[in-house]
Amino acid sequence: MIAAQLKNTAFTKKHIELGAKMTGFAGYLMPVSYTGINEEHLAVRSNAGIFEVSHMGEFLIKGPHALDLIQRVTSNDAAKLTDGKAQYSCLPNEDGGIVDDLLVYCLRENNLYMLVMNASNIQKDWNWISSHNSSGARIEDISERTCLLAVQGPNATKILEPLTGMDIMNLPYYHFVKGKFADTDNVLISATGYTGSGGVEIYFEDKQGAADKIWDAIFETGLPQGLKPAGLGARDTLRLEMGYCLYGNDIDDSTSPLDAGLGWITKFNKDFVGRTRLEQEKKEGLKRRLVGFEMQERGIPRQGYQIKDNAGMAIGNVTSGTQSPSLGKAIGLGYVHEGYSNLGSGFYIQVRDKLLKAVVVKLPFLS
Repeated sequence: MIAAQLKNTAFTKKHIELGAKMTGFAGYLMPVSYTGINEEHLAVRSNAGIFEVSHMGEFLIKGPHALDLIQRVTSNDAAKLTDGKAQYSCLPNEDGGIVDDLLVYCLRENNLYMLVMNASNIQKDWNWISSHNSSGARIEDISERTCLLAVQGPNATKILEPLTGMDIMNLPYYHFVKGKFADTDNVLISATGYTGSGGVEIYFEDKQGAADKIWDAIFETGLPQGLKPAGLGARDTLRLEMGYCLYGNDIDDSTSPLDAGLGWITKFNKDFVGRTRLEQEKKEGLKRRLVGFEMQERGIPRQGYQIKDNAGMAIGNVTSGTQSPSLGKAIGLGYVHEGYSNLGSGFYIQVRDKLLKAVVVKLPFLS
């Protein structure tokens, strides 16, 4: 897709002015990096970085049947959510695969929720959720008018604190607050994260120049404290060090949440799409698992590379891989036959015409 056909966000000009390397992602023109993936990655781990992720999708689910619909289409138990809490979940299909993974925000218990999903799946998720909306909950797609910035890193909240009266310094994990931020009303700030280094996400509507106002305020207070803009490249290496799944790589319509190590968000105390299939899988035992591995020989694993046993027989595939900036070694995620999923299990990654040793390690890679 050529640049002229890609959508801009409220921050596209800001990225270009900062010299970002831009690329097409999920139909949007987005920054991959500014000064380099490694530098941006390490800035987030040690201090703070800001990501623009306004391409993500957001739906509001409203009305007295809102919770019923969410319970029906998601795997986690949204009935546990109270005002100000969020939850990681997924949308299973009838075959036990994953339509998408997403966040569920409880804006008002029982009758107002926000779902946040992957940019590439917005229309797909809309169709899926709508097709199961038999009780008449109201669904509103607010993706196009919602801006989203993620300020991540151990010093992120300290940098942002002067811009708001909300207590973001003590915001518990998977909680959120809503109020005034950078002289802008109705800003939602959450602590869900995708980097493993702390920080917050900032949701707001770009009305009356709010996007420029908030961006400029963050940089005015943040640059003197070492805040760096970061692109999607560093976001990917950061999430991989934590062993977080990326839709389209590690999970998709054909992968079970149980295989992917997401049994903790698959609750069988309620009825949901795909429950019967997943219960059967659990009862019969898993045939493959998503594992984290470190390379023992020089070489970087990439998505799609085959994983083989000592005899050279294929036992799985790499789903994500990179050279870890924090650890200085190559790491990856991949599905392997159940017998090779134990910690310490060894196998080989086929990198071009070579078989390179790898070993299963505990996730996250970075503790």
